[in-house]
Amino acid sequence: MKTLSFQMLVKQKYSYLSTGQKKVAKYLVENLDESAFKTAFQIGKEAKVSETTVIRLSYALGFEGFSKMQGIIQKQMLQQNQTGYFSSVPVHSLKGESDPFTKIIDNEIHILRHLLHHSNVQNVWKAVDALIEADQILIAGQRISHAGAYWFSYTLNSLRENVNLVSHAGDFYEKFTNLTSKSVVVVFSFPRYANETVKIAECAKNNGVTLLSVTDRLLSPVGSISDITLTTEENAEKGTNSIASVITLLELVVAGIYEKDQKRIQSYQQKLEKLYSIYEVFHE
Repeated sequence: MKTLSFQMLVKQKYSYLSTGQKKVAKYLVENLDESAFKTAFQIGKEAKVSETTVIRLSYALGFEGFSKMQGIIQKQMLQQNQTGYFSSVPVHSLKGESDPFTKIIDNEIHILRHLLHHSNVQNVWKAVDALIEADQILIAGQRISHAGAYWFSYTLNSLRENVNLVSHAGDFYEKFTNLTSKSVVVVFSFPRYANETVKIAECAKNNGVTLLSVTDRLLSPVGSISDITLTTEENAEKGTNSIASVITLLELVVAGIYEKDQKRIQSYQQKLEKLYSIYEVFHE
């Protein structure tokens, strides 16, 4: 049996935590490296809760105490750091100051490297399996998140049947009525989080439909309730989300689907190409 990462353990227990414990959990997940060697008092101060709340969180997560919980965090950070210091540091911070365009590229590289963290790769494969096995896929993303949702919908539609995108007209509930327990709802949600997307995620969860989220944090409003959560890091320089990392993350999922479902994809694409040719869809 594989050992859960600290982040995934928190996600599993998150809905059962008290308000104060949730504050600590969020702080720990989002500042794992800093928390590895801080005292319970220091962590409580940063999370704006009492030291006792930090200790109670460790019990709520199934540890024998704070020191045991922190030991797991330290062990996880050590394993991640074995991949090398330079892979976790933005390139421009090693080279000194550079022009703004180079900084953007360097930060994108930094963000993209983090997509291959062990826990993220595991979740990518879970997403691949869920999307292959789904009888229907419904994709939603509002406002800033719509770009990724549209790209993923268009790409999946070239690989398989029964993929739908929720339109800006707000037709989610009409499309949702056709889904079954074998279906998958995919939601894209990045800051500022659209309330409509959160409601869509809650509807899927409450009705027993597998929920896959693509978001910026494991404990974002949709990430915390999803069956499978895929995350990309925020752009540290600008405080915005990297569309490049979102598309790259989706490309990992698509590559996994190709790897595991080649026969069905080839058969589907042959039919599609025949239609494209008959009706001259593309300029050759």
